[in-house]
Amino acid sequence: MGLQTINPHAAGIDVGSERLYVAVVDGAVKVFDAFTESLHALRDHLLAAEVQTVAMEATGVYWIPVCDVLEAAGIEVCVVNGAHVKSLPGRKSDMEDCQWLATLHSHGLLRGGFVPPPIIRRLRDYQRLRQDHVRMGSAHIQHMQKALDRMNVKIHDVLSDLTGMSGLAMVRAIVKGVRAPLMLLELCDVQVVKRKREPLLKALRGNWQREHVFALQQALAGWEFYQQQIEQCDAEIALVLQELAAAAPLPAPPASPRPDTATQQPLAPAKRIHHNAPHIGDLKTLLVRITGGHDLSALPALTDYTVLQLISEIGTDMSRWPTEKHFTAWLGLAPSSRRSGKRRRREKRFRGRAAQILCVGARSLARSKYLALGGFYRRLRATRGPQVANIATARKLAVLVYNTLVHGLDYVEQGLERYEAVYKAQCLKRLERNARNFGLTLVPLSHQNA
Repeated sequence: MGLQTINPHAAGIDVGSERLYVAVVDGAVKVFDAFTESLHALRDHLLAAEVQTVAMEATGVYWIPVCDVLEAAGIEVCVVNGAHVKSLPGRKSDMEDCQWLATLHSHGLLRGGFVPPPIIRRLRDYQRLRQDHVRMGSAHIQHMQKALDRMNVKIHDVLSDLTGMSGLAMVRAIVKGVRAPLMLLELCDVQVVKRKREPLLKALRGNWQREHVFALQQALAGWEFYQQQIEQCDAEIALVLQELAAAAPLPAPPASPRPDTATQQPLAPAKRIHHNAPHIGDLKTLLVRITGGHDLSALPALTDYTVLQLISEIGTDMSRWPTEKHFTAWLGLAPSSRRSGKRRRREKRFRGRAAQILCVGARSLARSKYLALGGFYRRLRATRGPQVANIATARKLAVLVYNTLVHGLDYVEQGLERYEAVYKAQCLKRLERNARNFGLTLVPLSHQNA
């Protein structure tokens, strides 16, 4: 019995930077180049063949223009992982790859990857471009520090942030020709002068060689250029967020609020963003509107900027993942296994940008004193190491994000309360056991005060 044909009107495309090999089921292979005019000809060829769905591999960024043209024509695009559609041994060529894709897709053997809606893809492109500018700008901060070190001017050893208000004021004055330590010190913030006056006076004495001042000037100009690029990206991101917020329905008040909460819950206070904060007015309000009235920044370790990065990668529609386990597996934060008979081995999962964002947030929980998730991170780090603890905590954060977008923040808060209560009970039990082992007794502070 042969395989059942699920998609009779299917096609496969092998995408390259210069050539596109297109195979329609039970049809000949046709080759197109990668120019825009040829993409339109490819679209017309598929429509003439009554193709309804197309499978292609996610090859670099070359698949994106093809996907945009086909989606605009109403053709369903199934973007698949190349590792899942390996051709048979000894039959590897672009011509046979597209035929193999078409065959697999016609029998329903391919599963498409997650491709965000067009507007989320726009937001993602702006956000990723902004991150590139942040990385390139940080390289110029290192160049400024190197130039100052060559002049033996140790501003960055005394100040924690060279690009802060005081540090930039002094660097700009040095580039303009100011050399007197007292004059440079007067440009600093009052609190900086009060606390670090003597160390700064020592740090501001250098050799001021012309070539090193020139290097400092070039590095400063490079850093300021990328700051302008970041501000322009922020303006474009703000426009996309406003478009998303305008299309989002107004959040309805909860049907059955908890007894200890009001019908309209106020937004959580904004968490401080220490570095690279986006300059977008009403960012929190826009994000809450986009996420259906759910304030993701109220979750542990998530700031408004982190939420913006997450939305640009995963969007707000969680229907693509039936359960939280599907979501964490897609992120690459859930353990994977491969089993054959009695043999079982783990497979390393690929963690994309969304998972990396959550891992960065999970690392900040290591310093928290009053959060149960911080205690979870530290307990796991003591036994399994920091890498395992970071991934496991990031998975818990991913579950909180999923449940917030699907069930609401009230559901997550109740879960966190139960988790905190269990964690507190476990801590007390552990303390009582340790006290018993040393022949001691725990006495509550209320009893001591009585």
